[in-house]
Amino acid sequence: MARLFGTDGVRGLANGELTAELTLDLSVAAAHVLGEAGAFEHTSGWNGRPFAVVGRDTRISGQFLEAAVVAGLASAGVDVLLLGELPTPGVAHLTAALGADLGVMLSASHNPMPDNGVKFFARGGVKLDDTLEDAVEQRLGEPWQRPTGAAVGRVSTHPTAVDEYAAHLVGTLDAPLAGLRVVLDCAQGAASVVGPRALASAGAEVIAICASPDGLNINDGCGSTHLDVLRAAVIEHGADAGFAVDGDADRCLAVDAAGETVDGDQLLAILALAMREQQQLREDTLVVTVMSNLGLLTAMRAAGVTVRTTAVGDRYVLEAMRAGGFNLGGEQSGHVIMTDHATTGDGLLAALHVLERMARTGSSLAELAGVVTRLPQVLVNVPGVDKARASHDPEVSAAVAQAEAELGEQGRVLLRSSGTEPLVRVMVEAPTVEQAQDVADRLAGVVKVRLGL
Repeated sequence: MARLFGTDGVRGLANGELTAELTLDLSVAAAHVLGEAGAFEHTSGWNGRPFAVVGRDTRISGQFLEAAVVAGLASAGVDVLLLGELPTPGVAHLTAALGADLGVMLSASHNPMPDNGVKFFARGGVKLDDTLEDAVEQRLGEPWQRPTGAAVGRVSTHPTAVDEYAAHLVGTLDAPLAGLRVVLDCAQGAASVVGPRALASAGAEVIAICASPDGLNINDGCGSTHLDVLRAAVIEHGADAGFAVDGDADRCLAVDAAGETVDGDQLLAILALAMREQQQLREDTLVVTVMSNLGLLTAMRAAGVTVRTTAVGDRYVLEAMRAGGFNLGGEQSGHVIMTDHATTGDGLLAALHVLERMARTGSSLAELAGVVTRLPQVLVNVPGVDKARASHDPEVSAAVAQAEAELGEQGRVLLRSSGTEPLVRVMVEAPTVEQAQDVADRLAGVVKVRLGL
């Protein structure tokens, strides 16, 4: 049986693979596993019961899944505080700030609206490690002693969640953003209220777009996976920069005043150099994944910043950061983790600190991002394949080796299985986009033929 948890919680088609029953069972199992692991030793709920916070993005399915989470946790004797629609990093922050024993976020991040997902945070707002996730899976469906009477959990709401999270974001800045005009694409998602509020509170002039969620339009042609809307708005309004988050706002990408894309690698470079200049970058080290562009590695090497690489997934970046005591890391896709202020990737936090760098230096976003000269990179997704065989099929391996020999030191090849979707990703970097596309297409063809279902 395939592992239920992916690289970022449990995801699937809402009311398809991800049912109310499964969500309820996951919540019960998580409560039991964390309780047995000692996470509930210092409970702060009513009358000493364990205490959880629950948030969700704007997907309509989040309503019935939230009800399932509440039913599961309360039936397991856990008190529940509902945060409402809030970004994933906001739920993580309030898990820690409110002293909750457990945090739950309902979101499928950048996935299309019909999908949804369940993410758990342990005490302190940190994601569960693989061992705890495996233990939760193993507990699914097992019999358990149900509390009754006064021992069942209580359910309440926390109406100030947005205000508290916005205040936290603004409180991480040392300089105001006055004089900057910014477009923020909220992806019709969880940042639609708190995002514009935080940027405006920090002093920026904010033009919010895609900030009218209706439960069905999250990530629909907008957000960090669809930058054309943001690009057009930045140019139309003569903005200094634009930022686009995804549905749960745990990542962001940007465009400069001319509408040129500024990706996660460039955002990380801007922040790394800013933090190093202020002697805040621990061990002068940045943590990224193997997907980061060679241009970032070259720029950091020239600036005297050490780069550590991990497997793809912000959880692996965070694990490496914790292990080494580092405080900045992330992914090309826009996850930016600043552990001085957050326990997980935070798109709004990253946007605020990049804007602060612009305000401090008087430099444009294009000038700051120009420190990274990106090598042309092509990513081809190959759906409808057996992704479990991608790493050990002999003909696929031979094709990868041939491509690597062809590119030599002037490029690289990365073939990996998606952790959240049923597909294999083929990434190629080369001196020209034409060569990268040619090599990627050839490899994708081999993957399709060899691994096709």
